Amino acid sequence: MATITAGDFRNGKTFEYDGKVMQVVEFQHVKPGKGSPFVRTKMKNVITGAVTETSFNPTDKFEEAFIERTDVEYSYNDGDLYYFMNMETFDMVPLNKDALGESFKFITENTPCKLLSHKGNVFSVEVPNFMDLEVTQTEPGLAGNTATNTLKPATLETGAEIKVPLFINIGDKIQIDTRTGEYLGRAK
Repeated sequence: MATITAGDFRNGKTFEYDGKVMQVVEFQHVKPGKGSPFVRTKMKNVITGAVTETSFNPTDKFEEAFIERTDVEYSYNDGDLYYFMNMETFDMVPLNKDALGESFKFITENTPCKLLSHKGNVFSVEVPNFMDLEVTQTEPGLAGNTATNTLKPATLETGAEIKVPLFINIGDKIQIDTRTGEYLGRAK
């Protein structure tokens, strides 16, 4: 296994720490006037999502954690199990609802995704940043009402609820940012 030191930290770097897989969110090399330099690190547990801050000596050594990304396509769900087809082997990979994350509520069947795993254990699903979805329920838009800063609730084809401008109607295809759940505009 490759080892890295705290002095090698970069944003997005993954490493093993106390038996957990951590990802560097932010880091800062600090050289105080007195005393030893240190690396102030904000890191996220890739399995649980918990963020912690710790300071390390720049020479502290860690095992580098390799995160495998597998191309899959979301197929269907059966209760709390969600099935993904591996695009190379065509095997079906079942995942528990807990591993999906908040942005999965915007994903429709046959959407390409990536499964993130460490040593064969899948811990997360990476979904596209943008999705075009149909509005299935919302109050009717009023003719001439083009105010863009006033929003109303809408339900999308996936069942997710978001806020949309007043001029959006049932049946409209709109683009969503899956990271924030925000309406971006009409789908092209």
